Amino acid sequence: MKILAIETATTACSAALNIDDHGSHRFAIVPRQHTALILPMVDDLLQEAGIQIRDLDAIAFGQGPGAFTGVRIAVAVTQGLAFAHDTPVIPVSTLQALAQHYADDHTHIAAAIDARMQEIYWGLFARDAAGLMQSITAETVCAPTAILDLPPDLPKGKWFGVGSGWATYIDTLQAQFTQTLIGFDGQLLPSAEAIMTLAKPAYLAGQMIAVEQAKPVYLRNKIINN
Repeated sequence: MKILAIETATTACSAALNIDDHGSHRFAIVPRQHTALILPMVDDLLQEAGIQIRDLDAIAFGQGPGAFTGVRIAVAVTQGLAFAHDTPVIPVSTLQALAQHYADDHTHIAAAIDARMQEIYWGLFARDAAGLMQSITAETVCAPTAILDLPPDLPKGKWFGVGSGWATYIDTLQAQFTQTLIGFDGQLLPSAEAIMTLAKPAYLAGQMIAVEQAKPVYLRNKIINN
């Protein structure tokens, strides 16, 4: 099993390579430099492993939500790499990947990415028996004050917040989130490593799509370059 993963939906730019459960990765926080850095990261990983793009079994990518330009870069790079060899691809939610970072420590995660324009990308996740974070509500873009519009029958377990939305709107989110919040990490950014963690079981289950079907998830109609 040889899988490449790419994540560029936020200020972080990262790539990861997994070969038969042996992984390596590259990660950098580089606002507005993703286009220049993502392909060199990929090339570095492939050269280190002694393989080429044609040897990959699948390419996973963070499909968003996130910065419009960043999400578009991940999709475009994935398509560019996969088209020549008809390599199948695996789209992974950026919010889900964000939540997966804390899957070993918490059972319930509230993920929030600052979406600018006084809004956040918001999603709630619960850990399944396999240790993977699974969405329990539809991902959405909303004002921090609008998260109470979510269903009232959410799990009553203790929740942990992750993502830049918590850093930007901590007071508002704490006031609106009626579940038990035991802490948050407002500095955490999604990574290709977390994309890989979610992509491997998807690959083994045959949950891949043709490269022509790879699409970004923006959630909002009005786009801002962030």
